Amino acid sequence: MSNREKWIAFVTILVREIRRFMRIWQQTLLPPAITITLYFVIFGTLIGPRIGTMEGFSYIEFVAPGLIMMAVITNAYGNVVSSFYGAKFGKSIEELLVSPVPNYIILIGFIMGGVARGLAVGLIVTLLSLFFTKLHVQHLLITVSVVFLTAVLFSLAGFVNAVFARSFDDISIIPTFVLTPLTYLGGVFYSITMLPTFWQGVSHANPILYMINAFRYGMLGISDINLAWAFTMIGGFIVVLFAFCLHLLENSKGLRN
Repeated sequence: MSNREKWIAFVTILVREIRRFMRIWQQTLLPPAITITLYFVIFGTLIGPRIGTMEGFSYIEFVAPGLIMMAVITNAYGNVVSSFYGAKFGKSIEELLVSPVPNYIILIGFIMGGVARGLAVGLIVTLLSLFFTKLHVQHLLITVSVVFLTAVLFSLAGFVNAVFARSFDDISIIPTFVLTPLTYLGGVFYSITMLPTFWQGVSHANPILYMINAFRYGMLGISDINLAWAFTMIGGFIVVLFAFCLHLLENSKGLRN
């Protein structure tokens, strides 16, 4: 395929993915907006004043970056896992696999669809947060790069889940029993400096901790972890997962049954 044909194939997959989640916006965009609004109401306006300040900021200012990142993570993951498994379940993925479109173009198309939904929900949550607090963006480039790379990473993770899923129940197991606990324990609602030394060490094994803290540094200028190490972790996970996803596309028998 020529570069122009590859570009057309990529744009076609991406536009299809965007249209898919925009067509059912009541299920893809509205629920996370309502959920995050409840978080802001409960943790920001009700519990926040009782907690006071954290790391020199009001509690609602402190948790806002974590809530935004939590919305990006869950929606980027959820879009790819549901979309790709739906394509696999409906056998339409077989048409893509037998076409001359390179596997990496197929993969990037689905991943960028997940990124588009993650960023769209992140933007909605950011706008909603302005009703509850003033947002501070200390380092714009870091903020944008972290949220984009995180959306890419969890779109790839959603792709892996979709490939191995054998039923619609399987696409909800990882978000429920792995993704949600890791997110809540990733420093969204607290600073890990509040934890005993042992649990601080355990928290450093949670990859989501690095993403949330890097994003918080971009917005507020504070972080519990080293920024360079955070970017290294995110970049490393992306490279490994991208290679693994390509391997699955090329060799997974489950996609061709």
